[in-house]
Amino acid sequence: MGSESEELRLAAEFPPATREAWLKLVDGVLKGAPFEKLVGKTSDGLKIEPIYPRTAGAKPIAGRNPAQPWQIMQRADHPDAAQANAQALHDLENGANGLTLVFAGSNGARGMGLEPTAKTLARVLDGIYLDAGIAIELNIGPQSRGAALHFAELLKATNVAPASVDCRFGFDPIGAAAVGGSSPDAWTDIAKTVAGGVAGLASMGFKGPFVAADGRVIHDAGGTEAQELAFAIASGVAYLRALEAGGIALDDARRMIYARLSADADQFLTMAKFRALRLLWARIEQSCGLIPQPLFISSETAWRMLTQRDPNVNMLRATGAVFSAGLGGANSICVLPYTLALGLPDAFARRIARNTQLILLEESNLAKVADPAAGSGSIEALTSELCAAAWSQFQDIERAGGVWAALEQNLIQKKVAAARTERDKNIARRKDVLTGASEFPNLHEALADVLNAKPIMLKPHGEAKYKFDALTPIRLAAPFEALRDTSDTILKATGARPKIFLASLGTPADFTARATFAKSFFETGGIEAIDTTGFSDPAALAAAFKSSDAVFACLCSSDAIYATHATDAAQALQAAGAKHIYLAGRPDDKEADYKAAGVQTFVFAGGDALATLTDAYAKLKG
Repeated sequence: MGSESEELRLAAEFPPATREAWLKLVDGVLKGAPFEKLVGKTSDGLKIEPIYPRTAGAKPIAGRNPAQPWQIMQRADHPDAAQANAQALHDLENGANGLTLVFAGSNGARGMGLEPTAKTLARVLDGIYLDAGIAIELNIGPQSRGAALHFAELLKATNVAPASVDCRFGFDPIGAAAVGGSSPDAWTDIAKTVAGGVAGLASMGFKGPFVAADGRVIHDAGGTEAQELAFAIASGVAYLRALEAGGIALDDARRMIYARLSADADQFLTMAKFRALRLLWARIEQSCGLIPQPLFISSETAWRMLTQRDPNVNMLRATGAVFSAGLGGANSICVLPYTLALGLPDAFARRIARNTQLILLEESNLAKVADPAAGSGSIEALTSELCAAAWSQFQDIERAGGVWAALEQNLIQKKVAAARTERDKNIARRKDVLTGASEFPNLHEALADVLNAKPIMLKPHGEAKYKFDALTPIRLAAPFEALRDTSDTILKATGARPKIFLASLGTPADFTARATFAKSFFETGGIEAIDTTGFSDPAALAAAFKSSDAVFACLCSSDAIYATHATDAAQALQAAGAKHIYLAGRPDDKEADYKAAGVQTFVFAGGDALATLTDAYAKLKG
């Protein structure tokens, strides 16, 4: 046995791992292909290398206090105040420690929300001890600005000291105008109103924060991570200026502002985004001559990633988002229930939203380590690059005159629109996969249960005197879901969905891969695929197609089988009455021959699936 001080190394008998040795192995695998083939890119164009060294000298980014869990927020958004109250009490009794009061017409209401009246607020919060450590966040819009005063009056009526309540008031006229694409008032007047309202609440004894710099506006509209960060800090700076102009000292004003960010299923980018926001805001504070203090960051799982089809997958997306936001340092997280895209969630969906966080906190202990990403080469690099990209865009906004002026000039909207266009292309080509919607669909899935509730209808808030392009929220799966809706309509009217016959050629070893691809491809658009066991005889193939009740056919096999059998098979299908014939795979130099035989469209990975499926429905009508 060696001495107690002897260093024991598990890999002592192996040579040390070096980047050079790794690159040599990679060259052997790439076989002459460029190394850049392994380098990914984010929607901001930031490079993601295949491997990173540990970042030397990295320090944790100050956020939540050490080992302090984030707040588990639960939405209170049922239009019926009594129902909203019952849900809120149940949530608080079963693990949630905060409520997000979502008022109708506010950003993030998603078609529902509370009526913005004093009576409704009192009923929703009935039986809830607001001074018992429960966090409250107001999700308000133009028609619900009075909710803050209603909340203050409720505390006064119940003899609760404002200083004892943990409340984020959520004033965000910039975000509301950006989503609505208009404003009844000029920014100069809005800034004075915000400063006056904040000063009034602070004089009552509320600690705040009062004003939200809401990056969800950009994320919901399809923007990039850097665009979301730039908008958030630009909004925060605009509010800082408004509060200072209203007579509030900067050192106090910065504590009156907090941020909101969306958390999506991209684990590393989400973690890097939350870390980057803290660094960016610290730079803002330093530029103001202040010693940086940790910014309060409120998080919500992303609306745009939710799907109506196969909504159970939304649970997995939300879990990844909570994991990432929590490790990225979010102070509070609100999980959008997995059925929210379908309607008002029931008790089960709300329970899953709570328990997603409870399990990660109580069983996985995610909050026990402060900034676990510190030193991670990949996340540190992403954090740094996001900071640089977001700061550059923030400077563009500042040069335009600030965030309000940039909105009026449509500067921000044009950049978001460009990012959304590129994102839409990736979704259409299934480069960005939406499981259950654009890949691996289930045409026989049962519909998820949602509550039957009537939304609150509100009158517009003032005349829209100032108009610009709106940053309208989207869901990425919506185009594919629209095709599925069309399929459902046909099913309801005729008793059957549109069908495509998978004309598999050869043995299962020849056709299984492409038949599986074709089935997923067409069923994402609601066109039911009819599987077959393989054909070698064109006459048998034609007979099977005729008896299938399908209007379309898709050849499925290997390139080798196509070379000898595709032409005869296509001719047989055409003679049998196929309305349109597809071939699974790239035709390469055989395209002219296949088209001459009757093949009209080729489907393959990377092709525009959305356009092809939309065209198929057009052919059904033709």
